[in-house]
Formats: sequence, C-alpha cells, structure tokens
Amino acid sequence: MQVRLMVVDDSAFMRKIISDAASEIEGVTVVGTARNGQDAIDSIDRYRPTVITMDIEMPKMNGIDALKIIKRNHPDIQVIMLSSHSVEGSAVTMEALEEGAFDFIEKSSDRGDIGFITSQLESKLQTVNQIDGKTEKKDRNLEVRAEKSEGALNVFDYRKTKAVVMGASTGGPKVLFQIVRALPKELEIPVFIVQHMPKGFTKSFADRLDSECPLRVVEAEDGMLIEGRTVYVAPGDYHMTIHGARITLDQKPKLHGVRPAVDFLFESASEKYGKDLLAVLFTGMGKDGADGMEKIKTLGGYTLAQSKDTCVVYGMPGYAVTKGVVDEVLKPEEISEEIRKIVKVKKWS
Repeated sequence: MQVRLMVVDDSAFMRKIISDAASEIEGVTVVGTARNGQDAIDSIDRYRPTVITMDIEMPKMNGIDALKIIKRNHPDIQVIMLSSHSVEGSAVTMEALEEGAFDFIEKSSDRGDIGFITSQLESKLQTVNQIDGKTEKKDRNLEVRAEKSEGALNVFDYRKTKAVVMGASTGGPKVLFQIVRALPKELEIPVFIVQHMPKGFTKSFADRLDSECPLRVVEAEDGMLIEGRTVYVAPGDYHMTIHGARITLDQKPKLHGVRPAVDFLFESASEKYGKDLLAVLFTGMGKDGADGMEKIKTLGGYTLAQSKDTCVVYGMPGYAVTKGVVDEVLKPEEISEEIRKIVKVKKWS
C-alpha cells in the first residue's frame, strides 16, 4: 500500500518539517500541503490523499471542523491530528478521536525537538501503511471458527461476573466511547481499561468518558481502592495491575513496545477474579492482550474480541483469535449487549 499524504498546518515551518520527515519514510509520498481546514477540503479532489496530518488550531477552519467534514464525505481517508500537550489540547484531541481521527501526534512545544515529532510520524504512517498490508490481513475463517468454536458454546454465568477488563490501541478511543457510554448504571462491578495512549492524554480521556458515562470514570492512581460502579483507566506511561483490593501502577519496562500493556492488566485480573472475569479486546496494532486472554480463558473467564470489519486495525483482536483464546467475535454493539447481560440476568433470576 502506498500512502499519499497531505500535510495541513497553518505554520509553514511545521508543513516543511512534516513533509520532509514523511518523504524519508518508505511507502509514503507527500502529495500536497494545505494552510487550514478549508484549504484542505478544497484540495482533496486535486491531491487524492489517503492520509492527512491535521493541525487542530488553524484560522479560517480549525482541524476539528475539517475532520468532521472529511470523515463524512471521505470516510476512507485516515486523519492524524497534531495535538499540543496541554489540558485544552488533550481534551480537543479526545473530541477528534471520537469524531473518527485515526490517531494523533503529540506536538512538542520546543521547535528544536523535531525528532520527537518525526519519530511519532513514522510510527503512525507505518501503522496506516500496514492496515491493508499482509501483516494485518487475517483469514476470515479464523473469525468463523471463533464464533462457532466449542469455547463459544461454553456457558458463562453472567450473574457471577465480578469485573470487566478491556484493552485497545489504534482506533480504540472511538469504540471505547461507544462501549463505556452504554454501560448500565446498575453495573455494580469495577471495569478496568488499558488504552495505549501517551502520558497526559489519558486524564482527558477518562474525564471525557466520565462526562458521558452513567458510572464514575477515573484515571487510576497507585494504591487506589477498587470499588464497584467505577471505570478505571490506566494512565499513560504506567502499567496497571490489580493486587488484592487495590490498583498498582508501575513503570516496569515496556511490553510489546507499550506502557501501559493490556497483558499485565489481563493477567493480574485473571489471578484475582478467575472464572468470574469478562475480558474484551478491541482494535489495535500488534499482539498485546493475547497472552493475557489466554490466561483468563485457562482460569475459566470469558473472552470477547471486536470483529475485523469494525476494527480500524485488526492486529490485537486478530492475533488473539489466531491464538485460539477468544470465545466470541462480536461487533461493538453486540459487545455492549454482552456486558448488559451482567445486569439483566440478575433481574431475570
């Protein structure tokens, strides 16, 4: 797959930095630039980009408004936002992710730290490049087997569910907004989330979820007491694990190149909750979460994975399916329905 990139930024300096950096990445061609959101929209037919890097704060039309129009009229174009590492910047970034942005690049406030931006740019563009490439293509039959496997026929007693754990990466924020927003207010158990996201942005992510969820949503803190009716989001740059009745955060080496890692959460949760644990793996690049799901399944817990056709990147759920540790492969709305069973079956019983 050849990435055709359009760079959108009101700063000529940033347009040049991003364009020069992208031109050095194999499989990427910079097809054009734009000075603001309106300029970008007007240039799409001429440049035919497959990917757009979009600054957020721009005159005439800002990046959020442009993103909404682009995703409505050109849903196949992937948009990567450039975000400032500030309270306001990270909050707007969460809005962009919910509106369908593929991912974001953290903008350094120091013009001299160009390497910080270019390294992120290369990583994001390589991820886009692999979505339709061989590394992300999975045999559809794997999903069919997962949906009809003997494991999927196992009876999971939702009445006894003691916790829900979720893991996601690229494309995760949008689907997690959908899932968390739909959590029933009667859910009396804790929910734990690892979303691969840089330090500083997970607080805004948790705050936005909290504003729209009937349950309490918090960015987890070390030593925090685990309570029901609460959703705990792992903070960026910290692994989150469960020990006894409390949450533990640490900065052990990255696992699968990420921190926080889904595997650490899943494995520790399986040790505490055993067969009474429900685990969900959403869209994301790589294989984080599969080993943790294996342990959950071994101890009798129940495992769900997001379906390929609804994922931005099918890497994480696809790897777990290939590994044979997924009980059911479902669409997001079906996953929400499974979680709601925790409350419904108690009412029925």
